[in-house]
Amino acid sequence: MEPLTVSELTVAIKNSLEPAFSHLTLQGEVSNFKQQSSGHLYFSLKDADAQISAVMFAGHAAKLKTLPKAGDHVVVKGDLNVYAPRGNYQIVIHELTQMGLGALLLKLEQLKLEIHRRGWFGKEHKKPLPHLPKRIGIVTSPTGAVIQDILHVLGRRFAGLHILLNPVKVQGEGAAEEIAKAIEDFNKFQLCDVMIVGRGGGSIEDLFAFNEEVVAKAIFESQIPIICAVGHETDHCIAEYVADVRAPTPSAAAEMVIAEKRELIDRLSRTSEQLTQLMKKRIAYGRDVLKSFLKLPLFSTPYPLLGQRLQRLDDLREQTEMVIHQQMNRFRVLLEGFYRAKEALRPATQIANYKQKISTFEKAIHIAIKNQLARREELLKRVVSTLKAVNPKNVLQRGYAIVFSEKTNSVITTVKSVEKNERVRITLSDGEALGTIDEVKS
Repeated sequence: MEPLTVSELTVAIKNSLEPAFSHLTLQGEVSNFKQQSSGHLYFSLKDADAQISAVMFAGHAAKLKTLPKAGDHVVVKGDLNVYAPRGNYQIVIHELTQMGLGALLLKLEQLKLEIHRRGWFGKEHKKPLPHLPKRIGIVTSPTGAVIQDILHVLGRRFAGLHILLNPVKVQGEGAAEEIAKAIEDFNKFQLCDVMIVGRGGGSIEDLFAFNEEVVAKAIFESQIPIICAVGHETDHCIAEYVADVRAPTPSAAAEMVIAEKRELIDRLSRTSEQLTQLMKKRIAYGRDVLKSFLKLPLFSTPYPLLGQRLQRLDDLREQTEMVIHQQMNRFRVLLEGFYRAKEALRPATQIANYKQKISTFEKAIHIAIKNQLARREELLKRVVSTLKAVNPKNVLQRGYAIVFSEKTNSVITTVKSVEKNERVRITLSDGEALGTIDEVKS
């Protein structure tokens, strides 16, 4: 077997480590902090027993309100990266926060990873919602606007339902235990066919009761299907990931829990259940594939392509400065020698010639430095141009568009998945347009 080169081994290590350690969240103490003139930050993260090199490129560092300093305790998010020219691994940081709220976020991230490891987020555990529930259980605050919104939607969509509220605190000390106990009581006495668990919006601290393990455990062990709606559409919590269905808002949860009478009639004329299930699986598969592509670092930041080149540029700049310093020292020594020779022999002509040579050498060095920096800048421009060329948003600017179904909020890839008079949303390069399908041709 042919022996590996150093480059081949480094590439193999890079390809093994980087995909396995992406989207990391770490906490540690900052040391050896250094900011380059390029705006990139270099430092180490350490604890009592270990340390790791870290780099935060200028594009992300510019978002920091204050720069970290040696001794700061921080929480960072980023990806593991192998820097081939030095043969060492480092973390490329995208976000950096001081301890405080960062500690709360770290606790949330660690709990999320632990619950994911247990399989509580798995699709195989998701229970289907009943089509015509007769009894609906609600776990929320009795005094907030959430219960009023839910009652209004349920009353408007389908009168005569049996609705049972189990009132709980939704924030503060003891809130998580009350929520979990309410879910357990509904299951223990089989009081409802489907359950809505939720609250209105708020800060991460306000919503943290729905990020507690005791609530996630109660939802996972519930035999009654649960719709979880916490906060606004952009808010996310562990309880929603464990629940059978996540609703963007409490009002949307109420709309999900019961079907319109007209929708029930239309369902009778739809295609067979086997075709419906097949389409759901294909859409879910496509969504998973799309999510996997979106998680690739290439689509979230240009630094996987430019990172090593930017670091290499910094290294070359330091090396160039070092060469200049060494050359200047060498010429300074020569000049001192010439000066001593002048003092000994006083040859005025030779002194003038030596000074002319020194000036020529200095000009040649500056010209060489300028040429080398120009070549590096041109290389960087070509890399940036290449990155812009592969930007997926440019595809839309060439006249393409993406069509979404308003009913399922999914991408339409075939005429078999649309019907006449169906509402669609068209995404263009500079916005969106709404339309209706007038005719379907295959």
